[in-house]
This record gives sequence, structure tokens and C-alpha cells, in this order.
Amino acid sequence: MASKILPLELIDKAIGSKIWILMRGQTEIVGTLRGFDDYVNLVLDDAVEYSPDAHGEVVKTELESEILLNGNHVTVLIPGGEGPENSLASSA
Repeated sequence: MASKILPLELIDKAIGSKIWILMRGQTEIVGTLRGFDDYVNLVLDDAVEYSPDAHGEVVKTELESEILLNGNHVTVLIPGGEGPENSLASSA
């Protein structure tokens, strides 16, 4: 039987690497995970935000060098994920 891993342990293993975050609404963020707490508030470096504009086109925005995300708005964490650009390119 495979060993069990808790969700926070999985996030802890992702510290220092890229992580793809799906937020409430249609916003996605990719950045380097620097830390987190029990509420899944996240500290990211070199983050990029992807969000749709009024026409449905994805807008890419470079964020500050270090940001804090509120865990209440996080819906999915993908350790090692490169973001929507690479997933769309690989599915085409």
C-alpha cells in the first residue's frame, strides 16, 4: 500500500519550486512558492497572473517580486505546474 501524505506535506515539498494556483473566479497565478501557513495563505516570488479580459482573452500580468495570496481564494494548487500558457500549448 502506498504511504499516505497529508495535503500540507505536499505543499511543503513544493517550497522553492514553481506552483500553479487556480483562484476563485477565473484567475490563475504561477510563481515560486516561498512559504505558506495552515490557512494556505501563500507567499510567492516572481508571480505571473493570468485572467480573462472583457472579451475572454487571457491577459498576462507580471506581479511584484513577492506577493501574499489569501488562502480563502485558492481553489487548486498544482506543484510543478507551469501555468495555462504551457498547458494550452501542449493540448494544441
